[in-house]
Amino acid sequence: MSVVNRRNKIQIVREFKSNESLLSGNSMGIYFDFIDKHKIIIHFKPLNEVFSKEVFISKSGLLVNFERDLIDEDDIEYALDVMSLFNKYPQFVLTHRDEVVKVQQVIHLLKAEFYNDEASYIMLKTLLKVLLLHLIRYQNNNFLKQDLHQKRVFKFLELMETHFLNETNAEFYANTIGISVKRLNQILKEKLNLTAKQIINQRQITEAKRVLIKSNISTKELAFKLGFDSVSSFSRFFKKHVGISPSDFKKHN
Repeated sequence: MSVVNRRNKIQIVREFKSNESLLSGNSMGIYFDFIDKHKIIIHFKPLNEVFSKEVFISKSGLLVNFERDLIDEDDIEYALDVMSLFNKYPQFVLTHRDEVVKVQQVIHLLKAEFYNDEASYIMLKTLLKVLLLHLIRYQNNNFLKQDLHQKRVFKFLELMETHFLNETNAEFYANTIGISVKRLNQILKEKLNLTAKQIINQRQITEAKRVLIKSNISTKELAFKLGFDSVSSFSRFFKKHVGISPSDFKKHN
């Protein structure tokens, strides 16, 4: 993967001044605020959200920002754990010396690889995964407040990652969670600024792009894999969201 393409997937920003610096609204971000050698405040930006203003007060932090397909390329359990990491809590604090040191070490390796002229996409992706797995472990070890709406958002995202190929209607997810479609959409709009259907469509597009780039599957096969009744309906859906047809997207990627 070229340097340009690689840096469209992941970036490390030393002086993070505004949300306009993010790769895209569909990207995920972690801001590490290094308070001292024994304390790191970690802020999360889930999909379709932005960082709060308090993040930009810090002058000693570092942003790690990446597109969601870096996690979608791995197994489903890992993807769900990452979604949980980003959606349970907006931030958490590391104060245990061993945890702080470990995170600093992995960030150092990630930065070194990112700024290397011969940086490897596989190495960057692997180091990012190591960093995320450490954060998942540390977050699970900490007792943090989680409101009911956050739980429902995570439950929806967890269900969607498992069922989006077969269940594309909001009714399925609302019924499984035990609330109305209207209430589900209210919660999702409040937390993610998107409706259930918009999030499902976004996930379908991400999966379609991934499959088109990574395999030789035909447009017809992909359409049915994603639950569309016909190739034409899938092609219209893809072009509406991406701007070009599936075949043109494959040619250019």
